[in-house]
Amino acid sequence: MIIRIIKKIMITTLLIIAVLAVVILAFTSFYPSFGGDSTKSQKLAYEQTQQFKEGKFRNVKPVPEDLAFSDKLSLAYTFFTTKVPNGRPKADLIPQKIDSISIANYSGEARMIWFGHSSFLLQIDGKNILIDPMFGAVAAPHPLLGEKRFNKEFPIAIEQLPQIDAVIFSHDHYDHLDYESVLKIKDKTNHFYTPLGVGNHLTAWGVSDSKITEMDWWQETQFGNLKFVCTPAQHFSGRGLNNAQSTLWSSWVITSENENIYFSGDSGYASHFKEIGEKYGPFDLALMECGQYNQMWSDIHMMPEETAQAGIDVKAKKIMPIHWAGFKLALHEWTDPIKRVEAKATELNLQVISPQIGQEIIVKDSVNNYGDWWKGL
Repeated sequence: MIIRIIKKIMITTLLIIAVLAVVILAFTSFYPSFGGDSTKSQKLAYEQTQQFKEGKFRNVKPVPEDLAFSDKLSLAYTFFTTKVPNGRPKADLIPQKIDSISIANYSGEARMIWFGHSSFLLQIDGKNILIDPMFGAVAAPHPLLGEKRFNKEFPIAIEQLPQIDAVIFSHDHYDHLDYESVLKIKDKTNHFYTPLGVGNHLTAWGVSDSKITEMDWWQETQFGNLKFVCTPAQHFSGRGLNNAQSTLWSSWVITSENENIYFSGDSGYASHFKEIGEKYGPFDLALMECGQYNQMWSDIHMMPEETAQAGIDVKAKKIMPIHWAGFKLALHEWTDPIKRVEAKATELNLQVISPQIGQEIIVKDSVNNYGDWWKGL
């Protein structure tokens, strides 16, 4: 009798596991937010780049290390069971508003509008450019799989944005490349610029190949009077269970006749910052990753003190910390990034600006008049 019960339990357990495996496989194979994959011909073409080896894109330094499945489970368990005091703001962050007429009729000097985390609208040289436009509620493939972002509202409704001349993506992680966001902007965007392979996601979501330009590290392209440079970062990629490092990650340089801007994307601290500074600096403004860090993954996300040093390395006249005030993706207090980077920057005599979400950022303005809006929230 007992043996029969044990057998039934084992069979039931195996059936549950099999059903779950099928559901997960179907979800990751067919749910659209996972995006597209590279073709065999594309992978052959990627072999021509120094960043692609043995079927995967690589950093100059061999990071991140591939974790064993048990290590991944342990890390996930730690993340989801650890309570972080002040891990989120006490209430939703309320952005400053900007209306569509103000954006459509803008003709002043280069300015940026922050949407939180790493997303920006850049208005420069008469053009509207979105950088890592992620307007989703969660940084995950499905709304049930992630924590809500810190700001429900945006400086402007995405549907009210004017025609977008260009969109620049740094890599394919969910907090930077969002399926629903692409659907909302694809028909009002003239052109997309991505690192190698990331364009496959856009193609899977209905963006015409003619509107996508994929670039390798150190490649430059002209966009009207602007120059875009795809520059290195030390990070990783992947949106599914079996496509890690299948697309390239990058930082970006955006140069006009009068302004020079650096966008770090996501990156650990490494020598590429000095290389970029020597080749393309100094920068009027450097948008530098500062948030979602931990010593366990410091090779792929800078600690705040390293963010400040990286600002020195790229020869930035001032830096703006990004990758914070958007999502809880690590185990630190939500204001820890800005406090620590400002402290280190003061030590290094480096100017830091910390605008509120939606507040106008004049690229060449040397005055930080934004205040410590985040204190007490």
